[in-house]
Amino acid sequence: MNAGLAACLADSGIVAITDDDTTPRRDWIDRLVACFDDPTVGGAGGRDWQPLERGDRAVVGKVQWFGRMIGNHHLGAGPARDVDVLKGANCAYRAPLLRALGFDTRLAGSGAQLHWELALCLPIRRAGWRLVYDPAIAVEHHVEPRSDEDQLHRGVFASAPLSDAAHNETLVLLENRGGAARVAFMAWALLVGTHHEPGLAQLPRLVLRRDRQAFERWKATLDGRLRGWRRWRAGGTRPAALCVPTAPAR
Repeated sequence: MNAGLAACLADSGIVAITDDDTTPRRDWIDRLVACFDDPTVGGAGGRDWQPLERGDRAVVGKVQWFGRMIGNHHLGAGPARDVDVLKGANCAYRAPLLRALGFDTRLAGSGAQLHWELALCLPIRRAGWRLVYDPAIAVEHHVEPRSDEDQLHRGVFASAPLSDAAHNETLVLLENRGGAARVAFMAWALLVGTHHEPGLAQLPRLVLRRDRQAFERWKATLDGRLRGWRRWRAGGTRPAALCVPTAPAR
């Protein structure tokens, strides 16, 4: 993705991003470009329609104050709204912002660096830019099989990708949150967490649900959290994040 960005000729325009298993709708580009008529908009994106998941959600692309992420980009409905994170299968950004940040090479992964969108979007939001999600900006997401080890979004558990995902999420959130929010995030992540990235308190619930991979899932998540914390402590703030142009006043 960094090689593609380097080859891109747009210095002051807009760079659109999608996946190799999506089919953008005919009005995709027009709807994306229209979002950038507002000079405070740094990025825009929309819904990726998936074949086996249907439904409507109002809350999309949000990071709660204690660090829990809500995705739902494939289920968003309703009017356009501001979000914290856009999904890589369907998004576009102002070229100067992408060039200032690049795609974070510190992120762990083999074939896929999960949460790269988070690493891109949070510094843009911190600089005051708006990110707009509009469900009418749509692509068909065919969710094709992957050939690498990362099968987490295909419903297949593997320790290494889960640990890498927890590492990336932890590093990015610690880097882009204030002191109290960092403490709240680490406490929530280690003690509670989610079904997919469980904290200690999730273990009994997973065991009662007869999840045979409960302990391995918790162990991989804990490993990733600690690696992410150590990487943040060792590396400090991502240097490129300091170069994001500030959004114009509304």
